[in-house]
Amino acid sequence: QVQLVESGGGLVQAGGSLRLSCALSGRTFKNYAMGWFRQASGKEREFVAAANRSGGVTYYADSVKDRFTISRDNAQNTVSLQMNSLKTEDTAVYYCAASEGVYGLQTISTYAYWGQGTQVTVSS
Repeated sequence: QVQLVESGGGLVQAGGSLRLSCALSGRTFKNYAMGWFRQASGKEREFVAAANRSGGVTYYADSVKDRFTISRDNAQNTVSLQMNSLKTEDTAVYYCAASEGVYGLQTISTYAYWGQGTQVTVSS
């Protein structure tokens, strides 16, 4: 049974930075592609970033490109999301997700396993 636990959310001023982390347990981490998604209040969940199993291929939503960086440490079974130059519109609950697939990593339905989410609030 795959378990995902996120950490690192919080309150930050616009222009600031936060780093989210997600730890996978229960299965072999390197067998999963990893993604980050977010859901703002009253909106649908949306793709933020993803990394393939090795971390050598990454994907980003246009809205976060050049501000956010996804990275994974297969030795520590963790995936991180470094968020810089945060904007108020980045406020959301951020979810970590794991997929055994190799394609469609920007799509919610590709992911079978989800964390409980961590709140990120960016104030103006």
